[in-house]
Amino acid sequence: MVEKKICINMLSSADKVEGQGVGSAYLEQVKLVKEGASDIFEVHVNSKKKADIIHAHTIDPQNYLRMKKNKNANVCYVHFLPDTLNGSIELPTMIFNIFKKYVIDFYKTADYLIVVNPIFMKDLEKYGIPKEKMVYIPNYVSKKDFYRKEELQCKEIRKKYGIDEDAFVVIGVGQVQTRKGVLDFIEVAKQLPQIQFVWCGGFSFGKITDGYDELKKMVDNPPKNVKFLGIVPRVEMNDMYNMSDVLFMPSYNELFPMAILESVNLHKPLVLRNLDLYEDILFKKYQCGDTNQKFAELIQRLSQDKEFYDQCSKDSKFISEYYSKENVLQIWRDFYTKVYRELKNGDLSKKRKDI
Repeated sequence: MVEKKICINMLSSADKVEGQGVGSAYLEQVKLVKEGASDIFEVHVNSKKKADIIHAHTIDPQNYLRMKKNKNANVCYVHFLPDTLNGSIELPTMIFNIFKKYVIDFYKTADYLIVVNPIFMKDLEKYGIPKEKMVYIPNYVSKKDFYRKEELQCKEIRKKYGIDEDAFVVIGVGQVQTRKGVLDFIEVAKQLPQIQFVWCGGFSFGKITDGYDELKKMVDNPPKNVKFLGIVPRVEMNDMYNMSDVLFMPSYNELFPMAILESVNLHKPLVLRNLDLYEDILFKKYQCGDTNQKFAELIQRLSQDKEFYDQCSKDSKFISEYYSKENVLQIWRDFYTKVYRELKNGDLSKKRKDI
Protein backbone atom coordinates (compact mmCIF):
# COMPACT_ATOMS: atom_id res chain seq x y z
CA MET A 1 0.00 0.00 0.00
CA VAL A 2 1.11 3.58 -0.59
CA GLU A 3 0.72 6.40 1.94
CA LYS A 4 -0.84 8.86 -0.50
CA LYS A 5 -2.14 8.85 -4.02
CA ILE A 6 0.66 8.79 -6.56
CA CYS A 7 0.47 11.83 -8.84
CA ILE A 8 0.99 10.97 -12.52
CA ASN A 9 1.14 13.57 -15.29
CA MET A 10 0.44 12.13 -18.75
CA LEU A 11 2.15 14.20 -21.45
CA SER A 12 0.81 13.70 -24.95
CA SER A 13 -0.22 15.35 -28.20
CA ALA A 14 -1.21 12.00 -29.75
CA ASP A 15 -4.91 12.81 -29.98
CA LYS A 16 -4.39 16.00 -32.00
CA VAL A 17 -4.18 14.12 -35.29
CA GLU A 18 -6.92 11.61 -36.12
CA GLY A 19 -6.10 8.16 -37.45
CA GLN A 20 -2.92 7.38 -35.49
CA GLY A 21 -2.54 4.20 -33.48
CA VAL A 22 -0.42 6.11 -30.96
CA GLY A 23 -3.42 8.31 -30.20
CA SER A 24 -5.69 5.31 -29.69
CA ALA A 25 -3.17 3.65 -27.37
CA TYR A 26 -2.78 6.87 -25.37
CA LEU A 27 -6.51 7.39 -24.89
CA GLU A 28 -7.06 3.78 -23.86
CA GLN A 29 -4.17 3.75 -21.36
CA VAL A 30 -5.15 6.99 -19.67
CA LYS A 31 -8.79 5.93 -19.44
CA LEU A 32 -7.81 2.54 -18.02
CA VAL A 33 -5.63 4.00 -15.26
CA LYS A 34 -7.98 6.88 -14.44
CA GLU A 35 -11.07 4.70 -14.13
CA GLY A 36 -9.50 1.52 -12.82
CA ALA A 37 -6.96 2.78 -10.29
CA SER A 38 -8.31 6.06 -8.92
CA ASP A 39 -7.89 4.62 -5.42
CA ILE A 40 -4.08 4.92 -5.62
CA PHE A 41 -3.38 7.25 -8.57
CA GLU A 42 -4.13 10.93 -9.18
CA VAL A 43 -3.93 11.31 -12.95
CA HIS A 44 -3.44 14.60 -14.80
CA VAL A 45 -3.03 15.25 -18.52
CA ASN A 46 -0.55 17.84 -19.84
CA SER A 47 -0.61 19.59 -16.49
CA LYS A 48 1.95 22.11 -15.25
CA LYS A 49 1.50 20.70 -11.76
CA LYS A 50 4.50 18.94 -10.25
CA ALA A 51 3.98 15.18 -10.33
CA ASP A 52 5.63 12.13 -8.79
CA ILE A 53 5.78 10.51 -12.22
CA ILE A 54 5.87 12.11 -15.65
CA HIS A 55 4.66 9.68 -18.31
CA ALA A 56 5.47 10.90 -21.84
CA HIS A 57 3.31 9.29 -24.51
CA THR A 58 4.73 11.33 -27.40
CA ILE A 59 8.18 12.69 -28.21
CA ASP A 60 7.30 16.39 -28.38
CA PRO A 61 10.21 18.80 -27.67
CA GLN A 62 8.31 20.29 -24.72
CA ASN A 63 7.99 16.82 -23.20
CA TYR A 64 11.72 16.27 -23.71
CA LEU A 65 12.60 19.51 -21.91
CA ARG A 66 10.13 18.71 -19.14
CA MET A 67 11.77 15.35 -18.49
CA LYS A 68 15.28 16.84 -18.65
CA LYS A 69 14.40 19.27 -15.85
CA ASN A 70 12.32 16.80 -13.83
CA LYS A 71 13.90 15.51 -10.61
CA ASN A 72 11.12 13.01 -10.02
CA ALA A 73 10.41 9.89 -12.11
CA ASN A 74 10.31 9.93 -15.93
CA VAL A 75 8.50 7.23 -17.87
CA CYS A 76 8.25 7.12 -21.66
CA TYR A 77 6.25 5.00 -24.10
CA VAL A 78 8.08 3.45 -27.05
CA HIS A 79 5.51 3.43 -29.85
CA PHE A 80 8.13 3.30 -32.57
CA LEU A 81 11.86 2.85 -33.12
CA PRO A 82 14.00 5.12 -35.28
CA ASP A 83 14.22 2.39 -37.92
CA THR A 84 10.44 2.01 -38.12
CA LEU A 85 10.25 5.60 -39.38
CA ASN A 86 11.60 4.29 -42.68
CA GLY A 87 8.58 3.83 -44.92
CA SER A 88 6.50 6.24 -42.84
CA ILE A 89 7.81 9.70 -43.57
CA GLU A 90 10.06 11.15 -46.25
CA LEU A 91 12.50 13.86 -45.17
CA PRO A 92 15.89 15.09 -46.40
CA THR A 93 18.57 12.63 -45.22
CA MET A 94 20.35 15.05 -42.89
CA ILE A 95 17.10 16.14 -41.19
CA PHE A 96 15.95 12.53 -40.95
CA ASN A 97 19.22 11.47 -39.26
CA ILE A 98 19.01 14.37 -36.78
CA PHE A 99 15.43 13.40 -35.97
CA LYS A 100 16.45 9.77 -35.35
CA LYS A 101 19.19 10.88 -32.94
CA TYR A 102 16.67 13.06 -31.15
CA VAL A 103 14.32 10.09 -30.71
CA ILE A 104 17.10 7.98 -29.18
CA ASP A 105 18.14 10.77 -26.81
CA PHE A 106 14.50 11.26 -25.81
CA TYR A 107 14.27 7.58 -24.86
CA LYS A 108 17.56 7.74 -22.96
CA THR A 109 16.20 10.62 -20.85
CA ALA A 110 13.53 8.37 -19.32
CA ASP A 111 14.08 6.31 -16.18
CA TYR A 112 11.85 3.62 -17.64
CA LEU A 113 10.71 2.84 -21.16
CA ILE A 114 7.42 1.07 -21.76
CA VAL A 115 7.59 -1.25 -24.76
CA VAL A 116 4.37 -2.71 -26.14
CA ASN A 117 6.22 -5.63 -27.69
CA PRO A 118 9.16 -7.40 -25.96
CA ILE A 119 10.87 -8.17 -29.27
CA PHE A 120 12.00 -4.54 -29.55
CA MET A 121 14.05 -4.60 -26.34
CA LYS A 122 17.06 -5.94 -28.27
CA ASP A 123 16.77 -3.13 -30.80
CA LEU A 124 16.71 -0.53 -28.05
CA GLU A 125 19.82 -2.08 -26.48
CA LYS A 126 21.65 -1.52 -29.78
CA TYR A 127 21.12 2.21 -29.22
CA GLY A 128 22.88 1.99 -25.86
CA ILE A 129 19.77 1.80 -23.67
CA PRO A 130 20.11 -0.65 -20.74
CA LYS A 131 17.58 -3.48 -20.70
CA GLU A 132 16.96 -2.74 -17.00
CA LYS A 133 15.21 0.48 -18.07
CA MET A 134 12.68 -1.40 -20.21
CA VAL A 135 9.33 -2.79 -19.13
CA TYR A 136 6.91 -4.69 -21.33
CA ILE A 137 3.28 -3.66 -20.88
CA PRO A 138 0.89 -4.56 -23.71
CA ASN A 139 -1.65 -2.23 -25.26
CA TYR A 140 -5.27 -2.53 -24.21
CA VAL A 141 -8.64 -1.87 -25.84
CA SER A 142 -11.92 -1.45 -23.98
CA LYS A 143 -14.62 -4.05 -24.67
CA LYS A 144 -17.20 -1.36 -23.94
CA ASP A 145 -16.06 0.64 -26.96
CA PHE A 146 -15.30 -2.25 -29.31
CA TYR A 147 -17.97 -4.94 -29.36
CA ARG A 148 -20.20 -6.94 -31.71
CA LYS A 149 -23.45 -5.35 -32.81
CA GLU A 150 -26.64 -7.06 -33.92
CA GLU A 151 -26.82 -8.32 -37.51
CA LEU A 152 -29.47 -5.75 -38.49
CA GLN A 153 -27.24 -2.93 -37.22
CA CYS A 154 -24.30 -4.30 -39.23
CA LYS A 155 -26.43 -4.29 -42.38
CA GLU A 156 -27.36 -0.66 -41.75
CA ILE A 157 -23.70 0.26 -41.41
CA ARG A 158 -22.92 -1.43 -44.73
CA LYS A 159 -25.79 0.42 -46.36
CA LYS A 160 -24.39 3.72 -45.08
CA TYR A 161 -21.08 3.05 -46.87
CA GLY A 162 -22.62 1.65 -50.03
CA ILE A 163 -21.57 -1.94 -49.37
CA ASP A 164 -23.78 -4.89 -50.26
CA GLU A 165 -25.21 -6.54 -47.15
CA ASP A 166 -24.24 -10.00 -48.44
CA ALA A 167 -20.68 -9.08 -49.46
CA PHE A 168 -17.64 -10.64 -47.83
CA VAL A 169 -15.80 -7.61 -46.49
CA VAL A 170 -12.08 -7.34 -45.75
CA ILE A 171 -10.78 -4.22 -44.00
CA GLY A 172 -7.35 -2.73 -43.56
CA VAL A 173 -6.71 -0.15 -40.85
CA GLY A 174 -3.93 2.40 -40.53
CA GLN A 175 -2.31 5.43 -42.06
CA VAL A 176 -1.82 5.28 -45.81
CA GLN A 177 1.92 4.62 -45.84
CA THR A 178 4.31 2.37 -47.75
CA ARG A 179 5.24 0.38 -44.65
CA LYS A 180 1.58 -0.36 -43.94
CA GLY A 181 1.46 -2.48 -47.09
CA VAL A 182 -1.28 -0.42 -48.75
CA LEU A 183 -0.02 -1.26 -52.24
CA ASP A 184 -0.12 -4.97 -51.37
CA PHE A 185 -3.64 -4.52 -50.01
CA ILE A 186 -4.69 -3.22 -53.43
CA GLU A 187 -2.86 -5.98 -55.33
CA VAL A 188 -4.57 -8.68 -53.24
CA ALA A 189 -7.93 -7.01 -53.89
CA LYS A 190 -7.25 -7.19 -57.64
CA GLN A 191 -6.81 -10.96 -57.30
CA LEU A 192 -10.19 -11.26 -55.53
CA PRO A 193 -12.65 -9.09 -57.49
CA GLN A 194 -15.64 -10.89 -55.90
CA ILE A 195 -14.63 -9.67 -52.41
CA GLN A 196 -15.08 -6.13 -51.05
CA PHE A 197 -11.96 -4.44 -49.62
CA VAL A 198 -12.13 -1.33 -47.43
CA TRP A 199 -9.22 0.72 -46.08
CA CYS A 200 -9.79 2.90 -43.01
CA GLY A 201 -7.09 5.54 -42.71
CA GLY A 202 -5.57 8.44 -44.56
CA PHE A 203 -2.45 10.58 -44.98
CA SER A 204 -1.92 11.73 -41.40
CA PHE A 205 1.56 13.04 -42.33
CA GLY A 206 0.35 14.69 -45.53
CA LYS A 207 2.80 15.05 -48.41
CA ILE A 208 5.84 14.00 -46.35
CA THR A 209 4.34 10.49 -46.19
CA ASP A 210 6.80 8.04 -47.74
CA GLY A 211 5.66 7.16 -51.26
CA TYR A 212 2.95 9.83 -51.18
CA ASP A 213 2.63 10.41 -54.95
CA GLU A 214 2.22 6.73 -55.84
CA LEU A 215 -0.11 6.06 -52.92
CA LYS A 216 -2.25 9.12 -53.70
CA LYS A 217 -2.82 7.89 -57.26
CA MET A 218 -3.98 4.51 -55.92
CA VAL A 219 -6.27 6.07 -53.32
CA ASP A 220 -7.84 8.39 -55.89
CA ASN A 221 -8.32 5.63 -58.49
CA PRO A 222 -8.75 2.31 -56.67
CA PRO A 223 -10.05 -0.95 -58.21
CA LYS A 224 -13.87 -1.27 -58.27
CA ASN A 225 -13.89 -3.59 -55.24
CA VAL A 226 -11.76 -1.27 -53.06
CA LYS A 227 -12.96 1.69 -50.98
CA PHE A 228 -10.68 4.16 -49.23
CA LEU A 229 -12.69 5.83 -46.48
CA GLY A 230 -9.96 8.25 -45.36
CA ILE A 231 -9.33 9.04 -41.71
CA VAL A 232 -12.15 7.55 -39.65
CA PRO A 233 -12.76 9.09 -36.19
CA ARG A 234 -12.06 6.52 -33.50
CA VAL A 235 -15.61 6.75 -32.17
CA GLU A 236 -16.76 5.34 -35.53
CA MET A 237 -14.19 2.54 -35.80
CA ASN A 238 -16.37 0.00 -34.00
CA ASP A 239 -18.81 0.32 -36.91
CA MET A 240 -15.96 -0.42 -39.35
CA TYR A 241 -15.17 -3.70 -37.62
CA ASN A 242 -18.85 -4.60 -37.38
CA MET A 243 -19.38 -4.24 -41.11
CA SER A 244 -16.28 -6.37 -41.85
CA ASP A 245 -15.60 -10.11 -41.91
CA VAL A 246 -11.79 -10.08 -41.75
CA LEU A 247 -8.99 -7.73 -40.67
CA PHE A 248 -6.17 -7.82 -43.22
CA MET A 249 -2.97 -5.99 -42.28
CA PRO A 250 -0.06 -6.56 -44.68
CA SER A 251 2.22 -4.13 -42.76
CA TYR A 252 5.96 -4.55 -43.11
CA ASN A 253 6.72 -3.04 -39.71
CA GLU A 254 4.66 -2.64 -36.54
CA LEU A 255 4.99 -2.70 -32.74
CA PHE A 256 1.55 -3.78 -31.52
CA PRO A 257 -1.23 -2.47 -33.80
CA MET A 258 -4.26 -1.19 -31.91
CA ALA A 259 -6.42 -2.30 -34.84
CA ILE A 260 -5.66 -5.93 -33.99
CA LEU A 261 -6.83 -5.51 -30.39
CA GLU A 262 -9.90 -3.62 -31.54
CA SER A 263 -10.96 -6.21 -34.11
CA VAL A 264 -10.37 -9.29 -31.94
CA ASN A 265 -12.85 -7.86 -29.44
CA LEU A 266 -15.39 -8.61 -32.18
CA HIS A 267 -13.72 -11.99 -32.84
CA LYS A 268 -12.77 -11.06 -36.41
CA PRO A 269 -10.21 -13.40 -38.06
CA LEU A 270 -6.76 -11.91 -38.63
CA VAL A 271 -4.69 -12.12 -41.82
CA LEU A 272 -1.26 -10.61 -41.20
CA ARG A 273 2.18 -10.51 -42.73
CA ASN A 274 4.48 -13.17 -41.32
CA LEU A 275 6.47 -11.00 -38.89
CA ASP A 276 8.45 -12.28 -35.90
CA LEU A 277 7.03 -9.54 -33.71
CA TYR A 278 3.55 -11.11 -33.73
CA GLU A 279 4.60 -14.54 -32.43
CA ASP A 280 5.01 -13.70 -28.74
CA ILE A 281 2.05 -11.34 -28.49
CA LEU A 282 -0.58 -13.11 -30.61
CA PHE A 283 0.28 -16.74 -29.72
CA LYS A 284 0.06 -17.92 -33.36
CA LYS A 285 -3.70 -17.33 -33.21
CA TYR A 286 -3.75 -15.67 -36.63
CA GLN A 287 -3.29 -16.47 -40.31
CA CYS A 288 -0.19 -15.13 -42.01
CA GLY A 289 1.67 -15.03 -45.29
CA ASP A 290 4.71 -13.55 -47.02
CA THR A 291 3.28 -13.00 -50.50
CA ASN A 292 0.19 -11.42 -52.02
CA GLN A 293 -0.73 -14.79 -53.50
CA LYS A 294 -0.72 -16.36 -50.02
CA PHE A 295 -2.80 -13.49 -48.62
CA ALA A 296 -5.33 -13.95 -51.43
CA GLU A 297 -5.52 -17.71 -50.79
CA LEU A 298 -6.17 -17.20 -47.07
CA ILE A 299 -8.83 -14.55 -47.63
CA GLN A 300 -10.56 -16.65 -50.27
CA ARG A 301 -10.58 -19.67 -47.96
CA LEU A 302 -12.04 -17.58 -45.14
CA SER A 303 -14.79 -16.45 -47.49
CA GLN A 304 -15.66 -20.01 -48.58
CA ASP A 305 -14.81 -22.36 -45.68
CA LYS A 306 -17.16 -21.77 -42.73
CA GLU A 307 -15.39 -24.24 -40.45
CA PHE A 308 -12.05 -22.55 -41.10
CA TYR A 309 -13.60 -19.13 -40.56
CA ASP A 310 -15.19 -20.18 -37.25
CA GLN A 311 -11.87 -21.54 -35.95
CA CYS A 312 -10.08 -18.30 -36.86
CA SER A 313 -12.83 -16.37 -35.11
CA LYS A 314 -12.25 -18.47 -31.96
CA ASP A 315 -8.53 -17.71 -32.20
CA SER A 316 -9.28 -13.98 -32.18
CA LYS A 317 -11.55 -14.44 -29.18
CA PHE A 318 -8.64 -16.09 -27.34
CA ILE A 319 -6.42 -13.04 -27.98
CA SER A 320 -9.18 -10.71 -26.81
CA GLU A 321 -9.65 -12.58 -23.54
CA TYR A 322 -5.91 -12.69 -22.84
CA TYR A 323 -5.57 -8.91 -23.04
CA SER A 324 -8.35 -8.30 -20.56
CA LYS A 325 -8.87 -5.11 -18.62
CA GLU A 326 -8.11 -6.81 -15.31
CA ASN A 327 -4.77 -8.24 -16.45
CA VAL A 328 -3.38 -5.09 -18.05
CA LEU A 329 -4.66 -2.79 -15.28
CA GLN A 330 -2.89 -4.84 -12.60
CA ILE A 331 0.38 -4.54 -14.52
CA TRP A 332 0.05 -0.74 -14.54
CA ARG A 333 -0.83 -0.62 -10.84
CA ASP A 334 2.24 -2.68 -9.98
CA PHE A 335 4.53 -0.73 -12.30
CA TYR A 336 3.66 2.81 -11.20
CA THR A 337 3.78 1.78 -7.54
CA LYS A 338 7.23 0.24 -8.05
CA VAL A 339 8.52 3.40 -9.75
CA TYR A 340 7.15 5.60 -6.95
CA ARG A 341 8.85 3.51 -4.28
CA GLU A 342 12.17 3.65 -6.14
CA LEU A 343 11.78 7.42 -6.32
CA LYS A 344 11.15 7.74 -2.59
CA ASN A 345 13.95 5.33 -1.69
CA GLY A 346 16.45 7.25 -3.78
CA ASP A 347 17.00 4.30 -6.10
CA LEU A 348 16.16 6.29 -9.24
CA SER A 349 18.78 8.92 -8.42
CA LYS A 350 21.40 6.19 -7.98
CA LYS A 351 20.48 4.62 -11.32
CA ARG A 352 20.81 7.98 -13.10
CA LYS A 353 24.32 8.45 -11.71
CA ASP A 354 25.35 4.94 -12.76
CA ILE A 355 24.28 5.41 -16.39
